[in-house]
Parts: sequence; C-alpha cells; structure tokens
Amino acid sequence: MAAFGAPSAFGAPAAFGAPQQVGAFGAVGGMGGQLARYKCDDKDVDIVQPPADSVSSLAWSPVANHLIASSWDNSLSCWEVIPQGLQSQPKARIQADAPPLCTAFAPDGSSVYFGGCDNKAFVWNLATQQKTQVGQHTAPIRHCAFIPEINMLVTGGWDAKLNYWDTRQPNPAMTVSLPERCYALAVGHPVLVAACAEKHILVYNLTNPQTPYKHLGPAGQEAQSPLKHQIRCAAVFPDRTGFLVGSIEGRVAVQHVEAHNSTKNFTFKCHRHGSDIYAVNSLSFHPTHGTFLTAGADGTYNFWDKDSKQRLRAMNPAAGQNQAGVLPVTECRFNHDGTVVAYSTCYDWSRGHAEHNPQTAKTHILLHESLDTEVKGRGRQNRR
Repeated sequence: MAAFGAPSAFGAPAAFGAPQQVGAFGAVGGMGGQLARYKCDDKDVDIVQPPADSVSSLAWSPVANHLIASSWDNSLSCWEVIPQGLQSQPKARIQADAPPLCTAFAPDGSSVYFGGCDNKAFVWNLATQQKTQVGQHTAPIRHCAFIPEINMLVTGGWDAKLNYWDTRQPNPAMTVSLPERCYALAVGHPVLVAACAEKHILVYNLTNPQTPYKHLGPAGQEAQSPLKHQIRCAAVFPDRTGFLVGSIEGRVAVQHVEAHNSTKNFTFKCHRHGSDIYAVNSLSFHPTHGTFLTAGADGTYNFWDKDSKQRLRAMNPAAGQNQAGVLPVTECRFNHDGTVVAYSTCYDWSRGHAEHNPQTAKTHILLHESLDTEVKGRGRQNRR
C-alpha cells in the first residue's frame, strides 16, 4: 500500500456498506430460481462486498495487488488483495453517472481510467476519491487502455472511433476511424488490436497509429477474419508477436502479426458442452509464462498453452454435469505477477430475459491462487 499511504487512505471499509454473507459452495441462489453454482474451484475465495449488479470489467494494478471492478449498478470498486490466503480488503467505491463498461489503471497504480454508457472517459484518483472527465465520444465507450510508452489513454467506442488522449488536454490528440463499432480492444506496445462489429479485426503498429498495419474482416479485406461470428474479447501476446480473439461461438483464434508466422495461426473450440455453445467472454495472458485464460458464458474458465495447443486445466463448477444454473464468467484477469486470478460470475444476459431472476441472481468476484501446473507450458522452459 506504499503507493497510496496507509491502508486507511482509501476510506474505511464501511463506505462499501455492510459486509455481505456468502454461503457455502453451490448454496447461493442463481438464475431462474435455481441454486446457482458459481465457484469454479472449492478453494477459490469470494471478494468481500462485491457490487450489486453484473461486472462489466476487472483490472489489476500493474504495480500492486489492487483490483478494480466496474458494474452495471454504476459503481467502481477497489480492493486490496493479499495473495497469502486470498484475503481482500475494500478500499474505495464511487458511483458513476451511467454504467461504466471499461477500466484501466495508470502506470503507477495511483488512479484508474474508465469509460461507459454516458460516452465519457474519466480518471479516478484513488487517494482523493475525485473523478475528472478526460475524454468524450458520441456513443458509449466500450474499452480503454493506458499506453505508458506514449503516455496516452486510448478509448474505443460504439461510435466507431479510436481516440487517443493526452489527459491534460480537453480534445483528443488523435482520432482514428474504425469500420464498425469497437467490441474489443487489446494493447501491448507497439501492437494495438481493435475488434469491431461485422468481424473486423484491425492491427495497428503504434509507431504509425493512424493506419492499420493489418486488416482482417469480411470478404473484400486483405484477409478474412478467422472467426465467423461476433468477436467478444482480445488479448496481445506478452512477446507482442501476435494476439488472441474470442467469439460468441465458443471459439478462439490464435493469430500472429507477421506473415512469415502465419503457419502458426489456428483456431480452437472451447466453452462448449455437447450441442450447447457458449460465448468466450474474456481472455488474459499470464505475464511470465505466455499461457492464457479463457472465461465463458458456460460458467467456466480454462488455462491454455497455445504453443503446445493444450488445455492445462479446466475450471468448471458443474464438474461435467449439466451447465444449467451455473453463473456465467464475465471477466477473468491475472494479477501483475501471475500469482492470482480474479474472475467475476454473474448473469450476462446471454441466455435471455426468461433465464434471469433478479431476486436470486447474485454477483460474485472470486480469487484463485495460480498453480504451476495451471500456468506453466508443458514441456517448455519458462519464457517471457
């Protein structure tokens, strides 16, 4: 907590309201009045005082074990996480004017950028609890990322724009037009990947951010999208040589930026159970080993090794049984050193209005201790 001073600098935990009691595994009400199974592992631990509505994004500080969640109840919350024992301590919570959809930490971990349904981008100072507007779109902001190498915030919106912000200035430093609404955004300097509606995938070299380095998409583009259905999430390889994109069809594409590596490109199926197919909601790379997580609307998350094309571990609260009553996993994120996974389970509306019971659908954010068997590639040396 040195970056923020004493732990109490964020305000007393009581600011979050009374602590919420969480029942035993498998004992919390869920969708459609059924008993919801939400823990993917018995050893996973609930974050204390989660938001009241579904989680739209999770983000870890790049320098400390501080976790941010944005929610459809308009809240943004911060916890300090102690990896030993997976303990969590509420530190701050504010209400936005509209549901926030995305969050990103500043490089020093002292503040958080967010954007959402009011078309605005803000910076939230965690120590002072003040939020300041730093950007504006003409439609909701779906994703944001801070790029320390160029000291700018990038926001991707449903107005089909990428805006780059020097947050000290009121107007964008640069605006890039996209072919469609931005549905996913991932940055690992110098690579930026923007995935849009109608299956467009644009890869930018941030040394020349105005012009796409590569454009995958519908017929007529230089290359076709590797996925046939709507793209939901993206992540850049830790070594910046490629990226992942996941779709609502329960499929992930592994793509390399340079043409000479195209023979390594492939897609694989995941988050499927018999004839039932679920969306891939989130992707996250381990910062050291290059393995990654997928999280799905089936209520599971999985560890994968792209190099050996193997699943390292499947985390499923249904344990191979019927997925009915399992809460979807909307987000998953490794912390800055890869020792802890945070994931959110809540209703994501992928099963429609009829499956939602607001009286029993609960939001949970859980912590999982990463094991070597889950995150180290099989038969390979550790790699960065």
